[in-house]
Amino acid sequence: MRPEFAVGIPLLEIRDLSVAFGKTTVVQQVSFVLNRGETLALMGDSGSGKSVSALSILQLLPYPHAHHPSGSIRLLGEELVGAGPDLLREVRGNKIAMVFQEPIHSLNPLHSIKKQISETLILRGLRGNRLQSRILELLDLVGLQQETQRLNALPHELSGGQRQRVMIAMALANNPDILIADEPTTALDVTTQAQIIELLKALQSRFGMAILFITHDLCIVRKIADRVCVMRSGKIVESGKTTDIFTCPSHFYTRQLLDTELREEAQSKTSRDEIAVNTPEVLMVGDTLNVLFPLRNNLYRWHHVDYIQALDGISISVLDGQTLGIVGESGSGKTTLGLALLRLLSSEGVIRFRGQRIDCLSNKALRPLRKEMQIVFQDPFDSLSPRLSVGKIIEEGLLVHGLAHNYVVRSSRVAQVLEEVGIDPNMKDRYPHELSGGQRQRIAIARALVLQPKLLILDEPTSALDMSVRAQIISLLRELQHRYRMAYVFISHDLRLIHTIAHQIIVLRNGRVVESGPVQQVFENPQHPYTRGLLAAALNLEPIEAISVAHWYENSRR
Repeated sequence: MRPEFAVGIPLLEIRDLSVAFGKTTVVQQVSFVLNRGETLALMGDSGSGKSVSALSILQLLPYPHAHHPSGSIRLLGEELVGAGPDLLREVRGNKIAMVFQEPIHSLNPLHSIKKQISETLILRGLRGNRLQSRILELLDLVGLQQETQRLNALPHELSGGQRQRVMIAMALANNPDILIADEPTTALDVTTQAQIIELLKALQSRFGMAILFITHDLCIVRKIADRVCVMRSGKIVESGKTTDIFTCPSHFYTRQLLDTELREEAQSKTSRDEIAVNTPEVLMVGDTLNVLFPLRNNLYRWHHVDYIQALDGISISVLDGQTLGIVGESGSGKTTLGLALLRLLSSEGVIRFRGQRIDCLSNKALRPLRKEMQIVFQDPFDSLSPRLSVGKIIEEGLLVHGLAHNYVVRSSRVAQVLEEVGIDPNMKDRYPHELSGGQRQRIAIARALVLQPKLLILDEPTSALDMSVRAQIISLLRELQHRYRMAYVFISHDLRLIHTIAHQIIVLRNGRVVESGPVQQVFENPQHPYTRGLLAAALNLEPIEAISVAHWYENSRR
């Protein structure tokens, strides 16, 4: 803790920084200053150089393949570019700490949260009771005071928000001067996202930290940042105070980013009105769906001692040619519901597709119907096989269902569907790791679309994409729905996105439906307090039912 901190003193100065990998320059002449106690946002599309610039500060790039053709990075006057290991060891974690984008990939899956938080503390000489006391203090500081009984929990046993709080606790372990937060809220639901933002602001106010916040979410930038640097193609194209950037942007790229949400809203009403002209038929029905996940008393035994009720008596209808939005916090049962509808996990209750009961069908009997019910998963990098080329990935469904045994016909169909999703057919021989996030998501959509399904379940298909790529994917989905009259089940924690694309909406909490209806009606007049809390968090980034960090901290001292 630094009671003597003075806000506004320059901590970090970056001048004319360039980054190259081999002969390819990816960041060019980047300059900015970060002052104590302020939040500076680096904003831009994926691939604009935000994370590379941040990693350069801590010299975490793969040197010597990565190098700096020009530039200087000074922390309180000390040069970090080319610094020796002793200086960098002192800076990393002590003066500058970093919270990475996806905590499940950043945390060691084999070590408990206690061990991972203690690592940097042990390096600083803490042992015994002092070490234990500091770990508990950090968990309490980041709002995990209820988790102190689970110090031996592994990362996969925590929710996304809890894992992110553990990452923040690790970063704060040695009271850094600067916190670099690289997309820390991308995969979180709106209420958890709002809580993390509030937590960072409260900690900054208490410790006087400077925060370098990397994001593509304009709403978060508007809420948390004092100043903004807009990056595009490795360059800072515009910078200034947040209010100035959002009210009077000077660069066309900044204006394009700000206009994206407005275009989505305008397009959404048109899309809903077009479908509403015709009376839709019911395509799929789920009646009183229940899903139980067994808990086991021993890792090596199959004795069930208890169950988690993942879905509790859910009933829904999916209409032909329309989009049903499913929203709720992490752990509310959204993905479980999607998998249950497709019979990808065991469930109780009645499921009908085109009037036919499918919940009682065997896998063999269900196979012919699977080509009409497809799914696009959240992370295409995980769901696409890294060993298959784009063409092989897409044609796999055709081979499984015996739809195109002839190579010429199959290749023609693959090329056609690639064009439909906006991918050059000549890219069919590339592999997933050679594509951008947006391109991979288009491939995942093409894999489902090649079978010409009537129902497409989309599980958080845009959560990891930047604003412009997200807008392209949403526009693509609207066009495909209008062309083929497909029904979508769109699973998301982003209520702003659901508002733009869905016709009907159901709100889940703890495996139950708390509210449902036409999307416009639910957004304009929500009936349930939980729905109102979600909307408040989504639109204002202010948690309604969550306890204020500052509030509980002050109460804990009394």
